[in-house]
Amino acid sequence: MTVPTETPNATRATPPPWTRTAETVGATHQTDIDHGLTTALAAKKQAEHGPNKLVEGDAVSPFFLFLEQFKSPLLIILMIGAAISFYTQHYVDAVAIAVIVLINAVISFLQEYRAAQSLAALKDMAAPMAMVKRDGTWIEIPAVDIVPGDLLRFKAGDIIAADVRFTDAARLAVDEAALTGESEPVDKHTLPIEDANIVLADRLNMGFMSTKVTNGTGEGIVTATGMQTEVGHIAHLMATAEDPKTPLQLRIEKLSKVLIGAALAVVAVVIGIGIFQGMDMTEMLNTAISLSVAAIPEGLPTVVTIVLTLGSQRMASNNALARKLSSVETLGTTSVICSDKTGTLTQNQMQVMRAWAGGKTWDVTGEGFDPNGAFVDAQGNEADIRKEFDLRQMLNISAYCNDADLVTVDGRASVQGNPTEGALVVAAAKVGLSRDRLRERNVQTLESFPFDSTRKMMSLHVQTPSGEKFLVAKGAPDVILNRAKGVWMNGAVHPLTDAMRAEVEAVIDDFGSRALRTLAVAYRQTDDGIFDPTDPEQDIVLIGIHGIMDPPRPEVRDAVSDATSAGIRTVMITGDHAKTAQAIAEQIGIKTRDDQTVHTGADLDQMSDEQLEAVVPNAAVFARVTPEHKLRIVSAMQNTGEVAAMTGDGVNDAPALRKADIGVAMGITGTSVAKDSAALVLLDDNFSTIVKAVKEGRRIYDNLLKFVRQALTANVAEVSTILFAFILMGADPLMPLTPLMILWVNLVSDGIPALALGFEKAEGDIMQRKPRARDEDIFAGGLKQRILIRGLAVGAVSYWAFQEALSLNLDLETAQTMAFVTIMFAQLWHVFDARTTTTLFRKSPFGNPKLLMAVGLSLALSAVAVFTPLGHFVLGTASLTPQLLLGCAFVAALPTLVLSGLKEIFGWSWL
Repeated sequence: MTVPTETPNATRATPPPWTRTAETVGATHQTDIDHGLTTALAAKKQAEHGPNKLVEGDAVSPFFLFLEQFKSPLLIILMIGAAISFYTQHYVDAVAIAVIVLINAVISFLQEYRAAQSLAALKDMAAPMAMVKRDGTWIEIPAVDIVPGDLLRFKAGDIIAADVRFTDAARLAVDEAALTGESEPVDKHTLPIEDANIVLADRLNMGFMSTKVTNGTGEGIVTATGMQTEVGHIAHLMATAEDPKTPLQLRIEKLSKVLIGAALAVVAVVIGIGIFQGMDMTEMLNTAISLSVAAIPEGLPTVVTIVLTLGSQRMASNNALARKLSSVETLGTTSVICSDKTGTLTQNQMQVMRAWAGGKTWDVTGEGFDPNGAFVDAQGNEADIRKEFDLRQMLNISAYCNDADLVTVDGRASVQGNPTEGALVVAAAKVGLSRDRLRERNVQTLESFPFDSTRKMMSLHVQTPSGEKFLVAKGAPDVILNRAKGVWMNGAVHPLTDAMRAEVEAVIDDFGSRALRTLAVAYRQTDDGIFDPTDPEQDIVLIGIHGIMDPPRPEVRDAVSDATSAGIRTVMITGDHAKTAQAIAEQIGIKTRDDQTVHTGADLDQMSDEQLEAVVPNAAVFARVTPEHKLRIVSAMQNTGEVAAMTGDGVNDAPALRKADIGVAMGITGTSVAKDSAALVLLDDNFSTIVKAVKEGRRIYDNLLKFVRQALTANVAEVSTILFAFILMGADPLMPLTPLMILWVNLVSDGIPALALGFEKAEGDIMQRKPRARDEDIFAGGLKQRILIRGLAVGAVSYWAFQEALSLNLDLETAQTMAFVTIMFAQLWHVFDARTTTTLFRKSPFGNPKLLMAVGLSLALSAVAVFTPLGHFVLGTASLTPQLLLGCAFVAALPTLVLSGLKEIFGWSWL
């Protein structure tokens, strides 16, 4: 089924619904505000618009996914080799090569085979049922049957079943964090909004499919269903966002092409020599088989998978769960981390950071919802709440005029209710004050006046134990200040003169400059009997102001610094306001210079892709962004050569998580949609875990390079051994190695120790290096030269052992076995040199116990191959005398010891 390509809020003949009155929107959809749609009209719309559900694209068949694995260039050349072996009746060789091909294909298939759960997870978030008004009666119907124009009703706890324009909102608040990134529930209203281009998070008269009502009640007209909703738009972006190939996959593909080109070139040279010398065609085919097997490291795909699996296990022990094996190494290549703010860089717990009461400013210590903390003045003195009357009164009102509760869940402090209100409760608890204590003292609520988006205040009419009556209130500072007649300072009410107002406004501005959300607390004594319940907050007295924010995680600043030292930029991409985002970015070290820029979603809308690519290298913060913006940012970074990691936890993050080189989802607060779209899941939602994972990714890549060096040195040695025979032995050359001997070296005697290189510890400077470039060759840093020189040296001594055996009139099987044993011993010496970019003389051989075990196992298996009848039958070997065996071992040590000694003496980095 084809996913529709139309996106919400595309160009329409009529203005968008949030800019129009509810009545106008209803008229557009033929909706009677009082009676809803008729059954007949709903059926007609159902036929026109289809069901209210998300559409999935065609799934890839597991069978075809399995067949895809055989497109690997490495496997193709092995399959050709197997076919030639079968044609020339070398059946054992053919079966062995075919088994290797099958094993590699199965491992790759199992790695890639995973159900596409992202859209299914989106569907799981949809409401199963909805309350709809049809023919003037409220009825409950399956959400899939909703059509544009339906009138829906909501209450706290309901999932909104489609995109709606609210027609009624009574204290209505909706949690849109998964869709917009807003850290708090959003208060909704029914008034039109003039700006037709306003971002999703600011469409306060709209409700969106899959978001949850957290407070109040409401009604709304359905403006979009199914794939035409905002969530449907995200589903479409997810369906069209391709998973990019990781840098490792690109490097392996490039390596495969190099190996195939080298193999074909060598085969062509040998066949050319054979034709020139008049060799038999069958002999040339046998030689071609040997060379194709020798040139390709058959164990490479398997070893890469195993090393990545081991790395993923280490990451999991550090709270980073890799959902895609290829992502394990990608972290080591990452050059920029695009991080969400809420919950990743911050604690996702609103906290009072500063307070102003009675003319005095206090810093508030502590973390999140933990009630341990204190109020500290400018001199560093903690407040004695018994003596600080102004502060005590402010906190008592804050705790009592409040709907949130501080509770303990699984031994941890938590807040039930609005997080901002919860922050006030926690602040009061830090000095031992609470609503329960006031109730124990017989403070009684006479009447409540709930918060709503129009009044922007909440107040209670209370009576104290002495019989005095007060109105206590909290709300937006500008609203409170406009209704205030005075300010409480030093135990008395001071008139709100222009100078006093300026002082209070300076406090509000100061808090705002620190990215603190402000909330004012006020009161009024009502014993005089003058009290109007229709407008209770008259002539109130301001007593204090709270400065609230979701503070950074304590460890994040060090983690950002570590990333910077490793050459990795951190860029904040958030749905929050630019001012708040910039303040957090400056606090934690993301924005440290004036030339680092801050951009909003509105700014991005005015930029072309080329302009955005010019901006991203110096950008520190992108705020108030949409899913499309995130996709554009990631694409711009990739187009400028960056390897981008993107973090996220919401539905709105899913397309960018899929598009990024590595998507990182939050394991605790993340939606299932985000997790299923990501390659890595943080089990602790902690930014510092990403930096630890980067270190592990770099270690893994280093170790993969060590394996490539070890494996390809063996391949060059095998190919050159055969080439030396063809070039130096004239018209009737003999094969120094059989195809199965070569397979044995690649997979067993060399493969097992090479695999142990995956357990090497990280180099000391691993987090001081700059990230590798996206297009950096796998042979960078002189690796190609080292492989060729060492491989040719090993090939030379192996051919010498073969030729020496023939000169002693030993039989062909014994001569081949001597070449075989020489290569095996040479690779066991070389594996200790492959552990480092310096020389084996500078690294203790006992630093990797698993390598020593692997070398021992390799020696044992090689003994079986050489000295047992089974080895003689399968590989065509012959038993060697102790003298011949020791001679091969000595000759095999020369390439590594001599070349490493020269490098140590002369410092030649390419050697």
